[in-house]
Amino acid sequence: MQLDDIDRRILRELQQDGRMQNIELARRVGLSPSPCLRRVKLLEEAGVISRYVAVVDQAKVGLQLSMFARVWLTAQDAETIDHFIAAMKRLPEVVECYIMLGESDALLRVVVSDLADYRRFQAANLTRKNGIQNVKTDVPSETIKQTFALPL
Repeated sequence: MQLDDIDRRILRELQQDGRMQNIELARRVGLSPSPCLRRVKLLEEAGVISRYVAVVDQAKVGLQLSMFARVWLTAQDAETIDHFIAAMKRLPEVVECYIMLGESDALLRVVVSDLADYRRFQAANLTRKNGIQNVKTDVPSETIKQTFALPL
């Protein structure tokens, strides 16, 4: 799907407020409501808009820490990688998982309540049974920027 300027304006607005009413969205992007709604539906059908979610403040629900775990796998074969991926998808604490090119094989962002909770999580899940050989964990001291909006 080719995006034009109006599509990009729609996406920018929805990234800021996904619950915005169509009439307000249409006003902000300079369209009448019917064509605006039609464009949003086309963006959804094309998979450009993949879903709508609520962004929850992790600290306010008792998840005080985000930990970044660099993971080295036991092997580089497809079976090991597929097993690791399936295991990570099952873990709700793993909120982001990337297969990496470079020094480590994967990078995880793990959300937990405290260090003891992370230690329990690591001991139970970041192990050879999930295809993991080694883990190095980085602890951020401050979050400077966190956004889900893409630069359109």
